[in-house]
Amino acid sequence: MIRPIMDKQFFLKQPSVEATTADIAIARDLAETLEAHRATCVGMAANMIGQRKRIIAVLDEASQVLTMFNPEIVDCKQPYNATEGCLSLPGERETLRYERITVSYQDEAMQAIKRSFKGRVAQAIQHEIDHCNGILI
Repeated sequence: MIRPIMDKQFFLKQPSVEATTADIAIARDLAETLEAHRATCVGMAANMIGQRKRIIAVLDEASQVLTMFNPEIVDCKQPYNATEGCLSLPGERETLRYERITVSYQDEAMQAIKRSFKGRVAQAIQHEIDHCNGILI
């Protein structure tokens, strides 16, 4: 189900809690909502649809939706300054990002995965993990 976008900063600044298999419906709604906004958005976190769960969805290198449960950045390289926008907030802001990251996360079956990303996908993942941590740019 496509959900409305949360824009209440008080809610968005609260850190998200760990996701479990009970949250698969939230992940699917998040993916559908991202698909609906694909023209203006490359990633979303569950708190952007009103759910404080550590789930993110991003468009990967092939523009397919990649959903991650409980993502954590375990390595990052090549810092740079970026300008980003967000569906939940008006305007654009500058922030520090990394060109290359390695992320530890779980898939829908709660299988552990560790994968490296670069460029646009890495930037989107960093933005969405910030959302999970209650950090707004």
